[in-house]
Amino acid sequence: MNVNNKKFRAIANKEGLSSQETVFHYFQNKNVITGTYKGGQVLEGFVVGRQTENNKIELLFQCVTTDHELLSGESTGTIIINKDSKLELMFDWSWLNGDRSGGKSHYIEIE
Repeated sequence: MNVNNKKFRAIANKEGLSSQETVFHYFQNKNVITGTYKGGQVLEGFVVGRQTENNKIELLFQCVTTDHELLSGESTGTIIINKDSKLELMFDWSWLNGDRSGGKSHYIEIE
């Protein structure tokens, strides 16, 4: 599975900062993943990571919020293909600064 030039939006992210207004745009070259995200409470965000197995990824992320807070975190994720042939990403994540909380999030591929 490959996330190159794919965009995603949150389905569920109760404990997190990203919302349905936040769009993630990923790029992938072999097993290296990069990306950007913005929208909702995120002014600008950047992602770097790697694909560790066919359906597993690890990401580091950082962003500036609409409150001008600088945050960074890490996540491990699983990629699935749903019944509509769209990719979905399910993450366990945690902040590396701030309150150092974490949670689970779920994203779906958008056009």
